[in-house]
Amino acid sequence: MTQFTDLGLAKPLLKALTEKGYTQPTPIQEQAIPLVLSGRDLLGIAQTGTGKTAAFALPILHRLAEDRKPAPRRGFRCLVLSPTRELATQIAESFRDYGKHMGLTVATIFGGVKYGPQMKALAAGVDVVVATPGRLMDHLGEKSAHLNGVEIFVLDEADQMLDLGFVVPIRKIASQLPKERQNLFFSATMPNEIGKLAGELLKNPAQVAITPSATTVERINQSLIYIEAQRKRPLLAELLADKAVERAIVFTRTKRGADRVAKYLVASGIEAAAIHGDKTQGQRERALASFKAGHVKAMIATDIAARGIDVNDVSHVFNYELPNVPESYVHRIGRTARKGKEGIAISFCADDERNLLKDIQKATRQVIPTFDRRNDKNLAAAAAVADKLAPPEKYVDPRRADPRNNVPSELRKQRNRGGRPGGAGANAGGQGKPGGQNRGRNGGQAQGAPAAAKPAGDFRGPKRANGAADQRWNPID
Repeated sequence: MTQFTDLGLAKPLLKALTEKGYTQPTPIQEQAIPLVLSGRDLLGIAQTGTGKTAAFALPILHRLAEDRKPAPRRGFRCLVLSPTRELATQIAESFRDYGKHMGLTVATIFGGVKYGPQMKALAAGVDVVVATPGRLMDHLGEKSAHLNGVEIFVLDEADQMLDLGFVVPIRKIASQLPKERQNLFFSATMPNEIGKLAGELLKNPAQVAITPSATTVERINQSLIYIEAQRKRPLLAELLADKAVERAIVFTRTKRGADRVAKYLVASGIEAAAIHGDKTQGQRERALASFKAGHVKAMIATDIAARGIDVNDVSHVFNYELPNVPESYVHRIGRTARKGKEGIAISFCADDERNLLKDIQKATRQVIPTFDRRNDKNLAAAAAVADKLAPPEKYVDPRRADPRNNVPSELRKQRNRGGRPGGAGANAGGQGKPGGQNRGRNGGQAQGAPAAAKPAGDFRGPKRANGAADQRWNPID
């Protein structure tokens, strides 16, 4: 049986792994680590919870330490792109844990926080940077970071990058990378678009596929309950009240829905907290910390938590609403049954979600055991109370819902903002300037108005040309 000591990793890495109690690599680690150590490009396909982060972090740390040299000023030797802030934070923590005896530096770059500390961290150069595409593009535009010294480029959760609309910024970032570099792509699924992107960026890659696309973890006991949409909240409260539910993640389709479910559960005496794209970074971190510490029994989340949130001992995952992207079901329930443990996943299905259920069962190649709780009189009475505690949100056809629903509302407003009569960037007729000349919020002014003086050293973030078609990605971070 293969051990980490058999993979040729440096002694400081083996010491850190021993301290964490890791001795035997997972299949993705066993196959990927030797390939990455050899310097080859790699395309790794493995379902969530199989140890993809260590599969690239360990050999990267080994290579950087073996060829130790200072990172360039405002640059870095390894760049890891992640779709969400939470996943970026978790990846960076893994790099720090595995490399704590090696003296290498690690920094995270993501939105929702001030630029100053990030600029300061990058100023002297960093060995490993874990970043979300949006904030990294901002730093590149402001010249507070550059990619000239990148030796290893990692794209993690590539399929979620595609779902969130990050393909354009990824291509822009890749265009600024040195031609001579090692490229590593890791993903849980392999849609055609990701295959095309991999073909553009990878050079003669080795491929490691541990499980078929969209398969679910065998240790998860899955079930589905047919229930009326308006009775989901009392049913959820009933199930969460069971002592067998020790720690649960509840997935909703929308951010408002997450807030309403959390509000109802708290009113019902169940400790709950919501996490989604409209929460500030501080709110997200506090909610996650409370959940990890066991102070909160249920965390209500949109698909922002479907990947990258590695919390030990999550006993249950509830799909309060089925995802409109079938592969997201796999990632959601993968938050339980981690590190060899078993877990339970319970999904609710209303009549308007039947087509989503069919798509999930087709993608996962399985039939989920079902139970029927429709026309339950006790739930009907509780549903009437639920509407008073937290009114139901306006119905949205799940088949038309945008999978990128984690874009914060303030960014959506900026993206859709045109010229406003009498406002900044508007002409006398009340329309935005033609040809993409409307400057929007970033220093724009009404036509003919004098320019306002800008205080020296006042950096409030990047300036984008709002009219440019290639700048319309507006990511969540």
